Amino acid sequence: MKAINVKLIKEDFPLLSRKMNDKKIVYLDSAATSQKPNSVINGVSNFYRRYNANVHRGAYKLAEESTNAYESSREKIAEFINAPSPSTIIFTRNTTESINLVALTWGEQNIKKNDHILVTELEHHSNLLPWMMLAKRKGAILDYVKVNKETGTLDKDSFEEKLKTKPKLVAISQCSNVLGNIIDIKGFAKKSHDAGAKVLVDGAQSVPHMPVDVKYIDCDFLAFSGHKMLAYTGIGVLYAKEEILRDMPPLFGGGEMILSVSYQDFVPNDIPWKFEAGTPNIEGAISLKLAIDYLNKIGMEKIQQHEEELTQYTVEKLSKIKNVKIYGPVEKSKHSGIVSFSIKGVHPHDIATIFDKEGIAIRAGHHCAMPLVNNVLNEPALARMSFYLYNDENDIDAAIEAIKLCKQTFNVP
Repeated sequence: MKAINVKLIKEDFPLLSRKMNDKKIVYLDSAATSQKPNSVINGVSNFYRRYNANVHRGAYKLAEESTNAYESSREKIAEFINAPSPSTIIFTRNTTESINLVALTWGEQNIKKNDHILVTELEHHSNLLPWMMLAKRKGAILDYVKVNKETGTLDKDSFEEKLKTKPKLVAISQCSNVLGNIIDIKGFAKKSHDAGAKVLVDGAQSVPHMPVDVKYIDCDFLAFSGHKMLAYTGIGVLYAKEEILRDMPPLFGGGEMILSVSYQDFVPNDIPWKFEAGTPNIEGAISLKLAIDYLNKIGMEKIQQHEEELTQYTVEKLSKIKNVKIYGPVEKSKHSGIVSFSIKGVHPHDIATIFDKEGIAIRAGHHCAMPLVNNVLNEPALARMSFYLYNDENDIDAAIEAIKLCKQTFNVP
């Protein structure tokens, strides 16, 4: 029995009924952004039609309704990741801004000259560049945990060795957006804490696809984006432990992030609002609450199981095609719904172009992980299929036929 009924789920996503080049669209790029269900689209439309007003500022009914919707989204997110309090949930624009917020506040406070910051060779640019820039500003040292090129797994010996430098921060993705491998964050976090480091987790590819419990994994920071989990673009989340947030200075100054202001000084607001200057993305926060409602109705465990099964199906199919190479782990329990591949002698951009003519949307490039793709995997680019709850075996079969067409077009045996 299948974990979820994809046929019924597809009906909830209006874009998936669209045709591309006279073919029903097959969307296999959810690692970049997800499609949106009717419940999210209609819910945001209802906000604008029924109770659009600024939050926290008006003493009238519309403003009260808007504020309640906005803050209830914070409560829903805290519950979704098992955060101890809604006050530990900061709204940002996306995962990138969440990580940069930490670098520009906590990082500026705590990273000194010759301190070590530890990341991995797997990281997306968003979990690399903020630390590289911080290290350059502070004269700190940026270290890397090695990746096993063949399996895509992190080298535990390399990690243990790097911990001997007593890093102040370990920044790590829970799931690679290129190789799809799932990292044991709880184990890495414990060893990092034992070495005296704080732990930041890039959850952009994990929170939308599997249960994530911040108390269980014991991370100090968790960053993720709404648009990758059925919500609108422009809404992101930073979770951090309460005692850390209370010590962090605000990054932006303006309305809402203050308790009082004089011509000489100001008193910042309490958490989480001291980090949310100006009018926030109200519709984005509401869309994220609605998206979480949709995901909860299906169940994150079932979604993860479905993606594991779909990934296994994909890997088995690809493994039977000559001159096609798969990158990352092949065990389904260690692999999320991301499968990167190449076809010998065919550039990934040509692969994506042929897929597009068949109505299939995939990604081609370095996937904002250029050091990993170019320096570790020694590839100029990769093609990537990424799945979500609205994909099924029929979508994969269509992709397999497109691969065969690529080989035929470029005379690959």
